[in-house]
Amino acid sequence: MAKVVCVLYDDPVEGFPNAYARDGLPKLESFPGGQTLPTPKAIDFQPGTLLGSVSGELGLRTFLEGQGHSLVVTSDKDGPDSVFERELVDADIVISQPFWPAYLTAERIAKASKLKLAITAGIGSDHVDLQAAIDRGMTVAEVTYCNSISVSEHVVMMILSLARNYIPSYQWVVKGGWNIADCVARSYDIEGMAIGTVGAGRIGSAVLRRLKPFDVKLHYTDRHRLPEAVEQELAVTFHKTAADMVPVCDVVTINAPLHPETENLFDNAVIAKMKRGAYLVNTARGKICNRDAVARALESGQLAGYAGDVWFPQPPPKDHPWRSMPHHGMTPHISGSSLSAQARYAAGTREILECWFEGRPIREEYLIVAGGKLAGAGAHSYSAGDATRGSEEAARFKT
Repeated sequence: MAKVVCVLYDDPVEGFPNAYARDGLPKLESFPGGQTLPTPKAIDFQPGTLLGSVSGELGLRTFLEGQGHSLVVTSDKDGPDSVFERELVDADIVISQPFWPAYLTAERIAKASKLKLAITAGIGSDHVDLQAAIDRGMTVAEVTYCNSISVSEHVVMMILSLARNYIPSYQWVVKGGWNIADCVARSYDIEGMAIGTVGAGRIGSAVLRRLKPFDVKLHYTDRHRLPEAVEQELAVTFHKTAADMVPVCDVVTINAPLHPETENLFDNAVIAKMKRGAYLVNTARGKICNRDAVARALESGQLAGYAGDVWFPQPPPKDHPWRSMPHHGMTPHISGSSLSAQARYAAGTREILECWFEGRPIREEYLIVAGGKLAGAGAHSYSAGDATRGSEEAARFKT
């Protein structure tokens, strides 16, 4: 029987919900493009409820314990004295979410002699040292597409929030004001702007499709060029590199995975190539952007605004400069963890576990590492290597 360690974010500070704003979720038939939704044999949760925090347990306890497996669920994940560090030593399977990642560094993998499977309940497995997983012969899997549309909606919200100066305007209302001039002095229409995405996979393409009705000029860069018919349908212009694309864009949105080729991509040099007063939106991974370069660009006016849903490490220390820099619209990595998305990634996690325990193949699109190499979605989107360096700083959040 297997020991499963599941790292999830903390419950709401006011207690686990006993009521929800809505009574249920819309029923989806498939993902765009035809990929089927997660297909576990059964689920032990009500879609639309809070599954991603510790009390929600991704709806897995009944299933796992019913088969004789053990389940440890914790939010204490960082530092040598954390529950995760202690329980990892004899774990067979680790489950983690990108929003509150259990960083599986090479050192931690070396300590976990029984560890065979790492599952990302969501999308993005950069919190695992993929090179160490390859060398160890582990399987790494994630629930591809489960929250891609969730994130793309968040991107559009952030672009509009920055350009229309929504957050400061809302704050004037809360403070009892009616400061119209203060609000509109940094407010612009996006109509006619050039908007580019770094990465045009499931999320980036969904962002392009959602922005097209705003009558903007669309651009993209990606290691895999879109089919010509899609480029024509979206009237989108391809650029070979991010550095080539950013000089023409009023808004840049990052929708690429984090791996050694994208780490620190938006550094001082690339940000300097952007239009003065451009907006930068990052719902991909915090480490794709240089932390200090972004803060300096906002202070100097090179960037008019930065909206990020992702940080490095996660959670970020209390003194992280992105908490206090001007003209930002930061959120604590919530874009892919809506109640709608949680139902899909919880179901997908159970589907992966069912396949693993029954000796059936895990869906190709869910695989990141298998058989000692990048596989499935991992072979398409990642490069081998390690992006976890510096993650130990997450322990400073506690202090």
